[in-house]
Amino acid sequence: MPSAQKDTIKVDLGGREVTVPKGGLYDRYRMNPDLDEIARDPRVTSVVFFRQMPKIKVDSPIGPTLTPNFYYSISTARLTMIAPTRAIRSRLPEELSPLEITPGLGLVSVMFFRYDVADIDFYTEAAVGIAVKPARHGKFGFFDLVAGLKNEHLHSYVLSLPVNSDIAQVRGHDGYGFPKWVTELDVDINRHRTTARVANDAGGVDLSLLANTPNQRSYVSGERVGSLTSYTTINGAWHSTLNQTNILSAGTTRSTGGITLQLGEGRMSDDLRSLKPKRTIQFDVMTEGQAALHMPVPTSVRGRNK
Repeated sequence: MPSAQKDTIKVDLGGREVTVPKGGLYDRYRMNPDLDEIARDPRVTSVVFFRQMPKIKVDSPIGPTLTPNFYYSISTARLTMIAPTRAIRSRLPEELSPLEITPGLGLVSVMFFRYDVADIDFYTEAAVGIAVKPARHGKFGFFDLVAGLKNEHLHSYVLSLPVNSDIAQVRGHDGYGFPKWVTELDVDINRHRTTARVANDAGGVDLSLLANTPNQRSYVSGERVGSLTSYTTINGAWHSTLNQTNILSAGTTRSTGGITLQLGEGRMSDDLRSLKPKRTIQFDVMTEGQAALHMPVPTSVRGRNK
């Protein structure tokens, strides 16, 4: 884990004051990075993925900003579980439909993220999410399912999204409409072990993970790019947020051996329990990757069939 940043500055985001590391990427570049400089960071494998994706300036609830938000060195872990559709529907807005693997069973996930080098500096994040059909879906649920399990094209609705950074919380909550709050959150992912711990308001365990990392396969930058589309409401209107992931090293296992997920007391555990997950069917870990998170755009949705 990086050492604590002692020197900080305060910046304004749409009328909200947040603290960021002095001399960090956000302080120096304000989302408009010098890719040549970032390429010299030993933690960053390459910046080719980002050179092909120019940023644009947009207005947003957090004021004018550049999009996408670049993440130059990240690692992630995801536990995919099956859960009763009845429980899932109870937590979904009426306009969204669960992605089912068979009638009566849908997919939910617990995810952990570590962003080592990013436009808004280092932070960690965790999520409880529900796999949903694309908002304007047709009758191609099976293909959506296959793509989702391959981490290629996911669509989700997020119930919990704690972070350990003020700027990530304000941008995520005010700018994207995600259910974000700040808490103590440790994530460590390497080729051997994957560990994570999310603290609750009392400093105890909300949710934690201890697992053996699946065998990793390396990819050339741009060879394997996945996408995640998340649905949120901002000021009562539906929006979709696209996150593109450039996978550089990742692995998957269907075995639950060596995986310990502990539910404690807190918002994440409460959300996961409410979904009544039956069992884990897949564990995905990306030990090295990159991402481009786009600002939300308005989208149309339709109610699910009764």
